[in-house]
Amino acid sequence: MNPENWTLNALLLFLLFPFCTSNDTITTTQPLTDGEILVSEGENFALGFFSPGSSRDRYVGIWYNKVSEQTVVWVANRENPIKDSSALLMINADGNLVIVQKNQSNLLWSTNLTLSTNDSIAKLSNSGNLVLLEKNTKTVLWQSFDYPTHIYLPGMKLGVNRKTGQNWLLTSWKSANDPARGNYSYVLDPRGSPQFFLYRGSARYSRSGPWTGHGWSSIPAMILSYMFNYSFVNDQDGAYVTYSLFNGSIFSKLVLDESGSVQRRTWVDGNRRWDLLWSAPADRCDDYALCGPYGYCSGALECECLPGFEPKSDGSVGCVRKRGSRCGKGEGFLKLVRMKLPDTSMSRVDESLRPQDCQKQCLTNCSCTAYTTSADIGGSSRCVAWYGELMDIRDSRDEEQYLYLRVDAIELGNGYMSPEYAMNGLFSMKSDVFSFGAWDLWNEERVLDLVDDSIVNSCPAHEVLRCIHVGFLCVQEIAKDRPTMPAIVFMLGNETTLPPPKQPAYLIRARNGAGLSATQTRKCSVDEVTMTMVVAR
Repeated sequence: MNPENWTLNALLLFLLFPFCTSNDTITTTQPLTDGEILVSEGENFALGFFSPGSSRDRYVGIWYNKVSEQTVVWVANRENPIKDSSALLMINADGNLVIVQKNQSNLLWSTNLTLSTNDSIAKLSNSGNLVLLEKNTKTVLWQSFDYPTHIYLPGMKLGVNRKTGQNWLLTSWKSANDPARGNYSYVLDPRGSPQFFLYRGSARYSRSGPWTGHGWSSIPAMILSYMFNYSFVNDQDGAYVTYSLFNGSIFSKLVLDESGSVQRRTWVDGNRRWDLLWSAPADRCDDYALCGPYGYCSGALECECLPGFEPKSDGSVGCVRKRGSRCGKGEGFLKLVRMKLPDTSMSRVDESLRPQDCQKQCLTNCSCTAYTTSADIGGSSRCVAWYGELMDIRDSRDEEQYLYLRVDAIELGNGYMSPEYAMNGLFSMKSDVFSFGAWDLWNEERVLDLVDDSIVNSCPAHEVLRCIHVGFLCVQEIAKDRPTMPAIVFMLGNETTLPPPKQPAYLIRARNGAGLSATQTRKCSVDEVTMTMVVAR
């Protein structure tokens, strides 16, 4: 070989060698200039200088390396753009990762750490995390995953570090041409039962609903079991959610865009586009507290009041109780289904209470307005109780959460038709019954507790007892045991002794062989039973 050519080849090899072996790393002797890029070891991500949209400003960012449409996932100097191509990304004399002009006279961005060593390196991992490491021990000094911008990647945390006070949150870009902090942020509120809030400026704009044990209650599509593995940590050190992808070859991102839309998108290489899996807010009903306290947004996108409540008389948004303060006699709970659970910021969570104990605890506290249990929101034993106003509720067809709403005794008459009341082919039009503890009060000789406080002093007790007694006769297990309408009129209008009621249909199932067949048509009545003395209960 010609000695001159050999020397030239050796020189070229020497110059290229650092870039070939360390193309994912910045060292004290190897900065990154505008026009160069780092590529992670698995080639999933790249880091370099870029200009967003139609802007001429330059930024240091991380983007997908294998996605044909440049998609920036993190920006270092989002608040301080570079006006030309003269900047460097480098390790300075203090060991910090910095962006400076080439003459190093103008500091544009820094990791801003106080370090005991200046022997640092910056490495771009294949997860998209830019990590500042102590060179010899590989101790993590700083990482970009602790400072998310507008995109939530697998391996990132969103939440709060209770020890340091650090928040991991998303903030939107100002526009497609400006990655500076925009008007929207996506934040985990760790109070009560943790939930995500979307803020517009400093005001709550929308809410995810609480964590259910495998996802967020109002966004069931957020958790696709065949794609994502979510993990939620809530302990003394912090509260945060993280996730991974079961298929590492898939690129998926959760993005907060400049319009305030939270979107889950997955790259489809064949179509060369980001396909939308879900987005929130979904519609106007997702606007935070749209219908005010004790109001809910219906499927028709209209505000209505919860059972037992009525619109405020002053015309302001929201509802108030029809009959004043709580803690009256005979109060109980209405089970509301297919509803987004209320804002849990002021709720209390008990990880050990059984469902029946959860109900008792709520009922004995006059400030408790509603509760839900572990059977409704997750697999482990859990009781969530609300104290104070119930806010931000909406119809939700995709949810199976149950909310048990505290109401006055008189509201417990608004029940539902249940199929078990059409027994053995017989159906009674008197089967609209309500299982809210009346039978227990009857057996405990406290049935007068069913009477609402507003009328308890204006009606004779013996008339109340008779009405309740007849009511129990109308909901007995076997249809033939229930009185006919003429018999009911007679019982209510006369002082004849009534037969003792049997256990209601909503508490027991039909016994084998009981009742009549569907082909039998004889009269069903208890008119002929032996008279007994009425005992006040």
